[in-house]
Formats: sequence, structure tokens, C-alpha cells
Amino acid sequence: MADKSKNSDAITKGDAKAPARAMLRATGLGDDDFKKPLIAVVNTYSNVTPCNMHLGDLAAPVREGVRAAGGVPIDFNTIVVSDGITMGGAGMRASLISRECIADSIELAVRGHSLDGVIVLVGCDKTIPAAAMALARMNIPGLGFYGGSIMPGHGLGKDLSIQDVFEAVGAHARGVMSDEDFRTVETKACPGAGACGGQFTANTMAMALSILGLSPMGSGDVPAIHKDKKAQGERCGRIAVDLVKQGVRPRQFLTEESLHNAVIGVTASGGSTNAVLHLTAIAAEAGTPFSIDTFDSASDEAPVIVDLKPGGKYLAFDLFKAGGTRLFGKRLKDAGKLKDTPTVTGRSLFEELDAAEETPGQDVVLSFDKPLKATGGLRVLYGDVAPEGAVLKTAGYATEVFEGPARIFDSEEECFAVVEKNGISEGEVIIIRNEGPRGGPGMREMLAVTAALAGQGLAGKVALITDGRFSGASHGFVIGHCSPEAARGGPIGKLRDGDVIRIDVNARRIDTDADLAARESAPDKGAAAKEEAFGGAFKKYARLVSSASRGAVTTLIE
Repeated sequence: MADKSKNSDAITKGDAKAPARAMLRATGLGDDDFKKPLIAVVNTYSNVTPCNMHLGDLAAPVREGVRAAGGVPIDFNTIVVSDGITMGGAGMRASLISRECIADSIELAVRGHSLDGVIVLVGCDKTIPAAAMALARMNIPGLGFYGGSIMPGHGLGKDLSIQDVFEAVGAHARGVMSDEDFRTVETKACPGAGACGGQFTANTMAMALSILGLSPMGSGDVPAIHKDKKAQGERCGRIAVDLVKQGVRPRQFLTEESLHNAVIGVTASGGSTNAVLHLTAIAAEAGTPFSIDTFDSASDEAPVIVDLKPGGKYLAFDLFKAGGTRLFGKRLKDAGKLKDTPTVTGRSLFEELDAAEETPGQDVVLSFDKPLKATGGLRVLYGDVAPEGAVLKTAGYATEVFEGPARIFDSEEECFAVVEKNGISEGEVIIIRNEGPRGGPGMREMLAVTAALAGQGLAGKVALITDGRFSGASHGFVIGHCSPEAARGGPIGKLRDGDVIRIDVNARRIDTDADLAARESAPDKGAAAKEEAFGGAFKKYARLVSSASRGAVTTLIE
């Protein structure tokens, strides 16, 4: 690198940069370091959540790998907002907003210091797409390194995850779970470091980044506390330097073909609806053409072939033991569902997948002949309720048509208060509005509601439509991202109690018998209170954010 121009020359080269070098010398750098590529090691460490609490320690082998490959690691930290902790409360409004903040802070730190490359250590949900968005936006050589999943908890004679805790809330409220069992689930579900264990948003997006080629295949599969995790960190550090030396940039991986591959991975794994938002946002940052309808066509192309929670029974650790993302991807490749694309390791996607090793007797990764579900896990629906689209999560449920009377709620809290008192009846279509990107603000997840309904035995027996979104752990007949949202004058804001709602999965429709054109939108009863309570970043986000159908990003001008 000494003979080649590099970004960091802007702060290390020439007499005029003596003051910058003087500052850097105070941090321990010297003349030899100024000749090497400077690599940002961006961490999302925090001890507020198990998902990210180990990333501070995991940065050490990453730095070792950077140095071993001839680079200089430069540490930065950015934020994380824990979805699991904020779920069901006002703090959840910060979750999706944090994705933009994280991406912005990575960009500012890396570009502000003219660094040559970047590796981002990620854990909880929004840190993963934020890393990819920042990489795409800057187009500076780099990659994401996922800190890995939590180990399964154990109690009541079975493996547990955070999903079980949320569902226990509903079961306990219904009176079918004792106080003792309720406490057992709470105290045993999360045994230590690592992100939530099912094919929820974190694991869905970590898998997507591997298939996109932005994360080294296999690096994210290794659980957080596994003995091999540090070796993966060292490997990622080396790769980051190699990418700089070779001049390989993120947008070379973010193509229409790789995005299609990632969508197939999401739908065929029964992954999170949040992937619709995140992959759309990543594509927008990369300037790559992309439509949310890709998720619908992908669900037709490939069935669900992994038996993972929330629609199945296993956890991420079980997938790791079975053969990991490589084995899952190889099934898709062998069936002709993927296209060969480059990855950050220097090997093509197909070369990575062909290295898969299947554990004999495993029953986590299934086959196309005997899938968990005949079609993929997500559908994009349109209709007079959702002209710009809405996202249905279908994994684990065979319902094709659902029709029932609307039950209208103007906030998540309003709905949960009724659910908690067992006030929802089978056959109803629950509408939760004013929870979109602008109206929330922040597009909260509805896991507290969906899990409580599941705990009451109503998953799949009621439908839920919202302009908000769902956790990857949500399951049931749930439809999110209803666009335009109520705060943008969307039809969801014109619905009334008792309106008959018809959802036809095969026809990709959500319609109502009501004459919505003749109605005015109902006012957001909590708008004034929210405006007063949520200023600052929340208010700025509400003014800038795009529709969910465009990824709910703040970098687009509408």
C-alpha cells in the first residue's frame, strides 16, 4: 500500500498533515502505520442487551486479524436499541430510527477520518441492516461481522427462546400457565450473550448478508459464546484489509442478482418480515433497482425448507449444528434457485455453498421434496386497504382466505390493553394504525400483541393488520407495513369498527366492503401527545422518512 494512493493519505501524507499525524502519534501510531491501510473497526457493543454485550471482547481478535494482514485498526463505537427490551413500550419507537442513526454515524466516522476500509461488528436487529446500508452508501471496502446467536435456554422440559417469554405473557393472562411456570420461562429463556435464537430479524438479516456476499459465509453462524467465534473475528479482520488492498467495494456485491438471492434466502427460511424493509433500504443506498414484489415472487419460487422458530420448532444453534447457512444455501443452489455472485471472501457464492457439510441425521434443513411449507414465508398484498402494499407472514400457517369484521385500535397500547383482558374474539380482523414510520413515529413492532394472542391460542384464528411492523418472532395471520400509512392519509386510517375485511393470499389482496373514498381519515387521537413527547430525533425522522414500501429510509427525497 505504500506505493498506492489511499483514502487515509488525506490525514497522513504531506507536510500540511503534520498536525493530524501529531494527533495520531498520541494514540500510538507511528511512521510505519501511516503507510498502511487504516481500517475502521466499528462496534455496536453495549451491555444493555445480550445481543451485543460480547462484541467489546470480540473486537480484540478482529483487531488482531487487521494487524496480521498489514492494516491498522481504528476503533469506533455506535449505538444499539434492543428490540426485545423496548418491545411493547414507547422506547420501541427508537428501534427503526436507530437504523438510520447507526448508518449515519458509521458514515460520519469513516468519511470524517478518511479511512480506507471498515468492518462493523453487529448484533441486535437494526445494527445489521444499518451496517450494510452504511457500506453501500460509502462504497468503501468493508464487511459486516455478526456476533452470533444466543444459546437455547431450557426450562419446562424444552428449549426456550425470547419468543416463549412473550407468548407466556398471553398464556399467563389467560390463566393456562401458573405463576411458577411463568417465572421459569422468564428466568431460563436467555442464558447469556448472543442475539435472539430463532429465525427472527437478527438471524434473518445475518443470513441475508452472508448470501449477499457482504459477510463471510459461515462467520455469523457460529454462536456468540462458541469457542470458534474468536477465530471468525480474526478471519474477518484479515478479509477487511484484503478488500482494501484489492480495491473491492460493497456495491460490487449488491446487485439485482444478489438481492434476489437474499430474498429467496429470507422467504425459504421463514424469515422476518423486517427483511422487506431492510433489503429495500440496502438496495436504495446502493442505487440498485429493487421491488418489494420480489418477496412475493420468491415465495412462489421456493418453499420453506428450514424448520426454525417462529413457524417451526428449532433455533439458530440447531441450524449451526446441522450445517448452517451453507447447507441451507446449497439446497437452494442445487434446486436452481440462486445465481452465482461474488462474496467478500474472494470465493463465489456457489464455491462457498459447495463447501457445505451436512451433519448426518439432522432434520433442521429439509428438502424441496418434503418442505416445512409448500410456499415461501412472505407475501406482498395490495388492495383498497393497502394501495402501496402490505406484507403478510405466512410461514407455519396454511390459511389462504380470511374474512371478518374490523376491530379498530389507534395505537399498540390501546390494542394490548384489550388483548391482555382476553377481549379479542376468534374471527376478528384487528387493525392497529398510526404506528407507521411517520405516524409512530418509528414504526414499532407488535410482538407484545402477536405473542399474547398466540399465548391465548388465537394465532391464525384472528388476523392483524397494521401500518407498523412485526418482530421476526411474530407469527399468526399477521400483516404489517400497510402502505400508505394512516399518517400519510392511507386507507387504513378510514376503516371503522365492523367494516368487513377480506384477505385473499393467493389473489394477493386486502379489500373491504366499505366505501373508503367517501370517508375522511379518522384523526390520530394521540398525535398531539406524541408531538409533545417525542421531539428531537423522533420529530426529525417523522419529517424525513419515506414510506415503508420504499424501505422507511431518510435518504430519499419524496
